[in-house]
Amino acid sequence: MKKLEIIIRPDRLEELKMILNSYSVGGMTVTSVMGCGNQKGDISELKGMKLVSMNLIPKIQANIVVQDDVVDDILAIVHEKLASGRVGDGKVFVYPVEEAMRIRTGERGTKAI
Repeated sequence: MKKLEIIIRPDRLEELKMILNSYSVGGMTVTSVMGCGNQKGDISELKGMKLVSMNLIPKIQANIVVQDDVVDDILAIVHEKLASGRVGDGKVFVYPVEEAMRIRTGERGTKAI
């Protein structure tokens, strides 16, 4: 199992939901976050001290857990459908998931997702 942490522009959430639904993703957690990449950092100097000014912009972070065999397909379609070619489209981080358990039933592993 893998956890995908998908950070996107807020206006792309509905399209992401359609993509994940087409892969029968069982569930997702969505959080409103603020952040910036390298392009938003501004370093200036005041009296010999470096100051960093960061312009944080709103993003959406979606977390899902999926089977290993669909990760590459999901990454490819997310890139194809959500990339605008402009700075700030977002990122996807992929993490291994050692175990999962559904609290209600106690089911573990792939049955829990």
